[in-house]
Amino acid sequence: MHVFYTPDISSDTYTLNEEESKHCSRVLRLNLGDVIRLIDGRGGLYEAEISGITKKNVQLKVINKQAEFGKRNHQLHIAIAPTKNIDRLEWFLEKATEIGIDEITPIICDRSERKIVKEERLEKVITSAVKQSLTAYHPKLNPTISFTDLIKQNGDSVKMIAHCMEGEKPYITQITKPSQSYLILIGPEGDFTPAELDIALQNGYKPVTLGNTRLRTETAALAACFEANYINR
Repeated sequence: MHVFYTPDISSDTYTLNEEESKHCSRVLRLNLGDVIRLIDGRGGLYEAEISGITKKNVQLKVINKQAEFGKRNHQLHIAIAPTKNIDRLEWFLEKATEIGIDEITPIICDRSERKIVKEERLEKVITSAVKQSLTAYHPKLNPTISFTDLIKQNGDSVKMIAHCMEGEKPYITQITKPSQSYLILIGPEGDFTPAELDIALQNGYKPVTLGNTRLRTETAALAACFEANYINR
């Protein structure tokens, strides 16, 4: 069944925007009476019947709704340094959305090779993955922020920083429990600087390892995403 993202749905009737209407009627060639699925990004999953088709719009009638569809027992926020090749960051966003993530923040670090990202494009990648994986909760993409400014923010999350510098570091699964809120920092290809690590530790972040091999930024972020979800299965 085809899925459409409808974040502004608020009643039992809904009209797809022009772009989605065109995709529905002209690309997918759906007709009156066909049933599709809608997700609002806030946990709502709907089944809706096509009740009208015009040149620019497709009208829908909601016939079933599920609230809190697929709600998880934990919150996962990953702050990641944007990769030089933006395709790699987009790959991470797609796969993390499929696996399960709640919040993503691009962070600019001392060794960052990319300091500007097109957030509108990244939002489209996330939305596409939401539809593909039938995820009723749309991950939040925060504005790009400096490493220092992010560190200064307070919160109740279990805060972790994954880095490659020497020293004893536990795995994420060794210092966390199920049903918690997690914030994990993933640095650029050149890793965080020692000064950045010191600042993070001073602000309550716990150092963690993602294994014995050196991982690319997007691979490390996805590994962290998997571990946090694994302990909450």
